[in-house]
Amino acid sequence: MIHIDNDWQPLFDVEQRKPYYLALRAFLKNEYATKTIYPPMNDIFTAFRLTSFEKTKVIIVGQDPYHEEGQAMGLSFSVHDYVDEPPSLRNIHQEILNEDVEQGPWSRDLTRWAEQGVLLLNSTLTVEAHKAASHAGNGWEIFTDNAIHALGVDSKPKVFMLWGSYARSKKALIENPSHLILESAHPSPLSASRGFFGNGHFKKCNEFLKAHGEKPIIW
Repeated sequence: MIHIDNDWQPLFDVEQRKPYYLALRAFLKNEYATKTIYPPMNDIFTAFRLTSFEKTKVIIVGQDPYHEEGQAMGLSFSVHDYVDEPPSLRNIHQEILNEDVEQGPWSRDLTRWAEQGVLLLNSTLTVEAHKAASHAGNGWEIFTDNAIHALGVDSKPKVFMLWGSYARSKKALIENPSHLILESAHPSPLSASRGFFGNGHFKKCNEFLKAHGEKPIIW
């Protein structure tokens, strides 16, 4: 059983008893034993460990972990600082630079965001090396959808950043109208120029947080 050591634990306790999760666990046990899987097993739930449910102010939904060596670290869009900056993350940084928004020292490792209340959540939490989306459809989406839904019905106003068609498909999970939902194209090089650049999401997010008595994120 997974122990998160914060207020996500009740969700984990419920989900880990369900048949889909037991099947997912068996699948992952075999995958990690026989193949190269990212991120390292101890990093799968980093997003939940760094950003408690109560502390979550912003949710950035990704689809799949990075699938090359040393990249995936359990936070959507984030890599370790010693790893080359992926194009999507580079474009995220460029948009932040272009906005009139609170900014701190830039790091490819987005742990600093997570510690401020930004839940960096991929829909699928593991992947086989060099094979994008290879663990999709094995149960992770049920788990992460339930986490997004729990946040989406919570009474405390939050900001959901949904970039790209996949992330935007999660909009139906966000039922409380008091939340701010920000949608745009994905920051990947294929689509960033078609609506991600210039979306103003980081500034809009902070304006919303300040309007609801929350500290803005130092991006």
